[in-house]
Amino acid sequence: MNKNNPAKTIYTTLQTRHGNLHWWPASSPYEVIVGAILTQNTAWSNVEKAIANFTAAGTLTPKAVLASSSESLINTIRPAGFFNQKSAYLKAVTEWYAKYNFDTAAVRAEPLEKLRPELLNVKGVGKETADSILLYAFGFPTFVVDAYTMRLCSRYPLNAGKTYDEVKNYFESSLPRDETLYNNYHALIVINGKDHCRKSKPLCGTCPLTEICEKKGLKI
Repeated sequence: MNKNNPAKTIYTTLQTRHGNLHWWPASSPYEVIVGAILTQNTAWSNVEKAIANFTAAGTLTPKAVLASSSESLINTIRPAGFFNQKSAYLKAVTEWYAKYNFDTAAVRAEPLEKLRPELLNVKGVGKETADSILLYAFGFPTFVVDAYTMRLCSRYPLNAGKTYDEVKNYFESSLPRDETLYNNYHALIVINGKDHCRKSKPLCGTCPLTEICEKKGLKI
């Protein structure tokens, strides 16, 4: 175990068990953007239903979303819940994307330091959503922090801080600034959180981190 860099130890251990997970499951950068909005406060299975609605209607494009009436968009994304809010959020983030002519290369040509504040100023886009879009849709090396990450930090435990920014800075300062690494690391944290490090009744006995986790068996 690398006591000087437990973040690397965790990554190596999880990767040995789970491999490279190749997230985000999407067919286009815009589908990632849509998924990042729709996954707020709901299970991914519900997002998949909404994405399927878009696909069936042939409207999973930024131009189609902007052209859609509020009623039509709400009906499409209804399975994802909070559909009134999320329909407005989708319109807003798509309008942001329109500033770059829906051109992935044009977005990637801009500095991360410019894009992240832009996204955070979009209605309905918080830090986790912004970082998810930048990492998974556009390939920027920005670490995504979610509930699974916060749970891992508290249970392992890691001295990563308590806030989103503190935890994000901890991982980014402990690891190389690498999009592929951040992509797989976040995916590994999520899959391990779902399979083993559950919110209530964690399955510590089969968790790959069980030998080095200081709080195994504790429901915190």
